[in-house]
Amino acid sequence: MSCATIISPIEVLSADDLGRRRDWSDEEKVRIVEESLQGFRQGSATARRYGLSRSLLTTWRRQYRSGLLSASVSTRFVPLSLSPPAAASCDMTAPPRSEDDKTIEIGLPNGRRLTIPASLDPTILARLLPVLDAP
Repeated sequence: MSCATIISPIEVLSADDLGRRRDWSDEEKVRIVEESLQGFRQGSATARRYGLSRSLLTTWRRQYRSGLLSASVSTRFVPLSLSPPAAASCDMTAPPRSEDDKTIEIGLPNGRRLTIPASLDPTILARLLPVLDAP
């Protein structure tokens, strides 16, 4: 009765099964990050659901907030509403505004509102918006 069976404690896994990095597109990253931001403590659950490490999802979230992770998915139209001018009283009319007095109000994704003169140089505005839109 000396029939001994030797069982190896090592299991060999092929490279096709595990160990490969997943190449996520920007659209997928944005979708996963937006899903993780939906509720309280959703980061860990979302990371587990997609097989990500929590630190990778945190990196993606940081890139998303800073504007480095933006895809065509996140580019969309914003609502614009024009209200009619307030009715002026008969006895008093406001003088017409000059071009220098006209302003534009911009609502940023982080909740801040920016009011700028209409005559502001677009290059200055392009440099200013990334700084103001940072979280």
